[in-house]
Amino acid sequence: LANLPSVHIKARGLSIGRAVDVAQIISRKTENAGYSIGQIKIGSEQLESKDGKSRNVSTIEIEVKRNTA
Repeated sequence: LANLPSVHIKARGLSIGRAVDVAQIISRKTENAGYSIGQIKIGSEQLESKDGKSRNVSTIEIEVKRNTA
């Protein structure tokens, strides 16, 4: 994170809550260093389950970016 202008945290399904928690922790810990949460993209993917049925799975992408002065 220190060497990049932004980092994207991606998750889908049951991991979305953990991704949100990670983004908030990073944002709070690095707020004084000039980082904040940028764009948040949500969507869904259609996947085939083990039993052959089509399932929709939610997705999220959270950008943690360096603030420009």
